[in-house]
Amino acid sequence: MPSDRQSARPAPRLYLITPIVADPAAIGDQLDAALAATDTAAVLLRLAAADERTLTNRIKAVASTVQAHDVALLVEGYPDLVARAGADGAHLIGSDALVSAIGSLKPQRIAGVGHLPTRHDAMIAVEAGADYVMFGDPDERGVRPSLAAIAERVAWWSELFEIPCVAYAERFGDMGELCAAGADFIAIGESAFADPQGCSAALAQARAQVTA
Repeated sequence: MPSDRQSARPAPRLYLITPIVADPAAIGDQLDAALAATDTAAVLLRLAAADERTLTNRIKAVASTVQAHDVALLVEGYPDLVARAGADGAHLIGSDALVSAIGSLKPQRIAGVGHLPTRHDAMIAVEAGADYVMFGDPDERGVRPSLAAIAERVAWWSELFEIPCVAYAERFGDMGELCAAGADFIAIGESAFADPQGCSAALAQARAQVTA
């Protein structure tokens, strides 16, 4: 049974994760249409490796699309490029990366963190000044915890901490349990862009799940 604090929470908002992007034009139209159609809090941009100038230009191109909808653009890694490219913040991989980057991001930019396999890692993120934590995201081999384990971690977090929690949902069917556990945001991955009905339809379905 949810606690009074969990019961009082508003419905989670969506957090959209892109595929690895080498050409922003390849996802631009889908992204623009999806954000126009469905309330989304943030987009996490994942970038293909390139030189610094190319990466900066890719971030700028996606930022112009995302921010036009009043949605925050976060970049996976590359905290040193966030300000100059006009992004809203960075999503760091692991608590060590967060600790290293926090000084270059705060207080003007958002500093989020994922890949937190233990409760201790998550608490280090709090102490370092993370603006949010993410649970359930796949590791470098594409392996993620079970849904039950993710829900347990989200519930623990939501009971004890004020800092928002993003829960990564691999499938639409996972969203209800993660919402019930107390997630503040539900992340939907690159599968949204691969949905045969299109990204807009995928986000609309996800929104229906989190507000049910």
